[in-house]
Amino acid sequence: MRRVSFNARTAFDAETGGDIEVALFVFEHALLPEPIRLSTDPTERISAEPLIYGTRSIWNGANPVVDPYLFVLASAEVPGDMEDAPAAATLVLENVDNEIASVLRSFVDYATVHMAVVLVGSPDLVEVEYRDMKLVSADGDAGEVRIAIGRRPIEDERVPMDRFTKDRFPGIYR
Repeated sequence: MRRVSFNARTAFDAETGGDIEVALFVFEHALLPEPIRLSTDPTERISAEPLIYGTRSIWNGANPVVDPYLFVLASAEVPGDMEDAPAAATLVLENVDNEIASVLRSFVDYATVHMAVVLVGSPDLVEVEYRDMKLVSADGDAGEVRIAIGRRPIEDERVPMDRFTKDRFPGIYR
């Protein structure tokens, strides 16, 4: 069962929610000079020139002053909490810049993605968090880029590669 803070429960039960949920994302990869931090809410103005909005939070060791989570036009589907299925999420970015898709498709191996859900009024208090997921795919068109995040595909897991010889599997050769 997922633990939910009192602030979140109050916001869910209120007729008009004062606090809204914000999804924070951190993308890490060896080819990136520093992690990419994204937010789904323009909580505050980060800079005036260029005009940048974002969310300041200490989640995942970020310094709120110099490492804000930058706002992107996105919708996020939070992973479910089913016991039988692995955690999987979808992030749909509005394709306002052609560089988004090219950067996401430039990785040969999987980028690591961390995701957290916080409330606007308390961005340092994490309501739910998903760590060490992998960027599985990034498909885009002229309007949007759909990013699939989940566990590493089971097909990529290493399996012992034994040869079916008489010495190794004598039961086959009777």
